[in-house]
Amino acid sequence: MERLGFVGLGVMGEPMCRNLARKGGTPVIGYDVAPEPLERLAIDGVHAARSPAEALEQASVLFLSLPSGAQVQAVCEGQGGLLAQAKPGQTIVDLGTSPVALARSLAERFSERGAAFADAPVARTREAAIAGTLSIMVGANDATFQRIAPLLATMATEVTHCGGVGAGQLVKIMNNMVLAQTVIALAEALSAARRSGVDGKVLFETLAKGSADSFALRNHGMKAMLPGAFPERAFSTEYMLKDLQYALDLASDAGVAMRGARNARSMLEETIAAGHGKAYWPVVCKIVDRD
Repeated sequence: MERLGFVGLGVMGEPMCRNLARKGGTPVIGYDVAPEPLERLAIDGVHAARSPAEALEQASVLFLSLPSGAQVQAVCEGQGGLLAQAKPGQTIVDLGTSPVALARSLAERFSERGAAFADAPVARTREAAIAGTLSIMVGANDATFQRIAPLLATMATEVTHCGGVGAGQLVKIMNNMVLAQTVIALAEALSAARRSGVDGKVLFETLAKGSADSFALRNHGMKAMLPGAFPERAFSTEYMLKDLQYALDLASDAGVAMRGARNARSMLEETIAAGHGKAYWPVVCKIVDRD
């Protein structure tokens, strides 16, 4: 039986850890800088570690759900970090969105310690994280994927092996790049319709019956933009801008211009400058409607 650890119990991490503890068949040791999620997770059998290194010490598989690649790098490379503590046979899984190059570098360095590393970024919403219906894109060798796939299935209904290390991050970054441009297109359509005398609800419900239907329309459009609901402690504008920059960096290395993604980046930067950096990122529609 695997011994499991989970580092990062924020907006997405807490419900993912809860599903892992409830469905994984083994206790989980968790760590977060805030005590509150660990207090809530205790009822699900999650035990508290005092540091990421302590969580790794007690785990054969350790999941990371951190805000960005910078935090993943700090937790792995910092003094007393995971790279210094990793032992042969352990597996570290990054559930967040991080640069492809970082994933590949960490995999190589963990391999030198006899440990495995996989990138397994998640897609869909916090509600999906709570329900255990996420989509997870995995970059790993075959043996590592076979080891972690049943554990990821406690959090997701779709677990896709995209290729070797880094492939999961690449696919997730492209997912968010496409999503960003789609949501901005929806924001433009909504603003134009309302200013021209067409009800936004009628617009979106009609789009959903035609070729413009999408996950973005049904979730970001109907559930956020129509009612004007942009809470904090959701996927923020700052987070989306981070992921979009990862996509543009990747495109630059590949020699792809990505003009649409550059435009989306500009819109997100304007949204943050207007004071909406912490809000749920479809708030970009306020900037579209301001023009």
